[in-house]
Amino acid sequence: MKLVRRAGIKASAIVTAFLVTLSGCYAGHTAVGPGGIASGDRREVVIGVGAEPTNLDFTTTAGAAIPQLLLNNVYETLVKVDQNGGIIPLLAESWTLSDDRTVYDFYLRQGVTFSNGQPFTAADVVASFKRTQTDWLNAISHSMDIIVSTEAISDYQVRVTLAQPSNEWLFRLGTAPGAIFPADITWDLRTEAIGTGPYRIIDVSPGNSITLAGREEYWGVKPGMDMVTIQYLLDTTAAVNALRAGDIDMLFNLTSGDQARALEDVAGVQVVAGTSTGDILWSFNNQREPFTDIRVRQALAHAVDRAAIMETVAAGYGTLVGAMVTPQDPYFEDLSEYYPYDPALARQLLTEAGQQNLSLSLDVPNLFYATQAAELIVSYLAQVGVTATINVLEFPAVWLDQVFTNHNFDTSIIMHSEPRDLLTVFGSPDYYVGYDNPLVMELATAADAMSEPEWIAEMQHVVQLITADCPGVVLYLAPTLIVADVNLTGLRPNGVTESMDLTELHWQ
Repeated sequence: MKLVRRAGIKASAIVTAFLVTLSGCYAGHTAVGPGGIASGDRREVVIGVGAEPTNLDFTTTAGAAIPQLLLNNVYETLVKVDQNGGIIPLLAESWTLSDDRTVYDFYLRQGVTFSNGQPFTAADVVASFKRTQTDWLNAISHSMDIIVSTEAISDYQVRVTLAQPSNEWLFRLGTAPGAIFPADITWDLRTEAIGTGPYRIIDVSPGNSITLAGREEYWGVKPGMDMVTIQYLLDTTAAVNALRAGDIDMLFNLTSGDQARALEDVAGVQVVAGTSTGDILWSFNNQREPFTDIRVRQALAHAVDRAAIMETVAAGYGTLVGAMVTPQDPYFEDLSEYYPYDPALARQLLTEAGQQNLSLSLDVPNLFYATQAAELIVSYLAQVGVTATINVLEFPAVWLDQVFTNHNFDTSIIMHSEPRDLLTVFGSPDYYVGYDNPLVMELATAADAMSEPEWIAEMQHVVQLITADCPGVVLYLAPTLIVADVNLTGLRPNGVTESMDLTELHWQ
């Protein structure tokens, strides 16, 4: 974690920027609230974040906004990924692994309850894992396909048998597919979320806000807030103005780097910078001509200056990586120079492909980073003879329907923020980018069962294979930057999973 400035502000962004207004509650930037309430006595917080969840059900609905809000805060997992990427106990107090690395025995915490009062037992784990394999529609569920069986040995012991050893699986268990739900679900997951976490949802106002309440009966350290309110606002200028006016206490991922720089000297606020799993991907429809021609895809990669795009859109925040692998992943290697900015080579490849007068569309969500990057890409493409038209789509509803579900697009720009999502995006031709290379999953599946050094080396080979095929261009890896009242502590900036982790948030 990097503290950028404690007496000022600095922020920049990833994909979203929710804004929240909580009626009747203090959200200013001084140490004393209305009526003389000191910061340490405050039990409410207003947080701004960005892309609104379509609903509350990440088992059937794609998109990072849902688990970002619910994971760790409402739903919990057997294990948790800590801020350094390590695996620590959560609902499981401990676990053992068989000598052949295929059988896990998890020993569960006792005295844990769901927010509806139901006790947590092994039956909930068994049902949750089985539903992930059979009922989930979200592509991220495939990380649980490796499970052969999940058994309740007792009320507080669960045995999970894998089809083969896996270097990835325990990490995946700390992400959304590992979330534990009650065994018997009689409610609509799209509108109600019942978990074991420190918070429960008490209000959903579509298009406006979601409010969480702290659970006094929570099994672990009691939440530092009685109420957390989150409101959705795509307009980054409005978000910044709300922060300046004291209408919110924290911005989670401001999406304008320029505005972040402008806030550096504002008194009474802090900016904390951390790592991210958010790859800003310029994706191609690999099953639509002319993107079926690798020369066209490679030409587009050479046509744009990714460093300049990152500098303009995110004011230099972020990291050039070259592939959908982050520096915190075990098999990361810097491929940022794989497709250097080379307009002459781009024109040559387009000529070879017979696409000197290529026209294409950028069908992008109405998110700041996407629209700003699209405008720059249009200008770069014009320099190599490509005419590009920007179509701005409402996010999430229209973008998810047109681009993600129906694959009706030429190219798009979106931040993929799920951890280790390389194979989710490029492992199946049915995914929206339509990349079809069976060798990718064949090699990755075999590598997962190898020893850790062999797994790392083979996965680097897989990453290089995908990068060479150029099914999309990773413009840059976004950072996690949090702008907050200087008296707000317990910020967890490192984006190691999808979660906006509020579990340690409190006023000092």
